[in-house]
Amino acid sequence: MDQEDPSDRPLTRIQARNRQTILEAALEVFSQYGYRGATLDQIAEVAGLSKPNLLYYFPSKEAIHIALLSGQMDTWLDPLRALDPGGDPVTEIMGYVHRKLDLSRDYPRESRLFANEILQGAPRMMEALQGDLKSLVDEKAAVLARWAAEGRIANLPPHHLIFSIWALTQHYADFDVQVRAVLGPGHDPYAEADRFLDTLFRKLLIP
Repeated sequence: MDQEDPSDRPLTRIQARNRQTILEAALEVFSQYGYRGATLDQIAEVAGLSKPNLLYYFPSKEAIHIALLSGQMDTWLDPLRALDPGGDPVTEIMGYVHRKLDLSRDYPRESRLFANEILQGAPRMMEALQGDLKSLVDEKAAVLARWAAEGRIANLPPHHLIFSIWALTQHYADFDVQVRAVLGPGHDPYAEADRFLDTLFRKLLIP
């Protein structure tokens, strides 16, 4: 008779809470020190747990990092998934722009974590980038290409349109310190960016 694998059992409420505490602590440590500079001891200290207790939930620093990135990938893809092929093209694209900017505002540490992974050559995320991410981008790029062929938006390279949305929205999370230093006090970077990007992309999309 096969024995039940303990890892297949659902987490108790305390276990789920501890796991989330570890992930939150790891996000803070990775955001501050990067993957290479972060240590399990630092993560355990921020989480308020012993290192052996931490290792009960995650066998390594890499396992924690992968768990964070995997969860973030789902969050990052949701705004693009929401782009409706049956909707009004400009409304759908602008909705995507605003949702991506909202993610940068609400999840700046997660954005920087992902950016650092990409800058290192995506050693822990390449499979996801070439799999789920590519499939979704290709699917939505085909929608953008169809809208352009129908004359409903400007004839723009669809993949590069998506790349430009990523670049112009995620910049505000990944370079937050620089943005705020240049703008100076009294500015709301995200409110100003929201208005600017709305004007920029609406003009860009005119056929």
